[in-house]
Amino acid sequence: MSYIDGFVLAVPTANREKYEEVARQFDAIMIEHGALRVVEAWGDDVKHGKRTDYYRATEATADEAIVFSWAEWPDKATRDTAHAAMEKLMSEMAEPMDMPFDGARMIVGGFSTFLSLGADR
Repeated sequence: MSYIDGFVLAVPTANREKYEEVARQFDAIMIEHGALRVVEAWGDDVKHGKRTDYYRATEATADEAIVFSWAEWPDKATRDTAHAAMEKLMSEMAEPMDMPFDGARMIVGGFSTFLSLGADR
């Protein structure tokens, strides 16, 4: 089964276009390195919880939106190889990418798929 990288982050609403531009660049690199699919989703129905929620998890402010994103890889080995190549590519860039959000508050994780229902994409 496939391997999933998941991301949750808070992006200032004023930076949406800049975020989309950076996401298109970065996501294209993931596809070039073997990702099967990359999805970026801008929150439009993200509720505030009573105990926990995406806003608390990312320390989002009132002027930030929640972004939920994931990349699907054929397997963990492909993902690990791609991550190493992307880290090398990023370190070799003349100028670092200007991130339109606070990366220190981004939640990132890798997940082994155990169930997948529905249409293959």
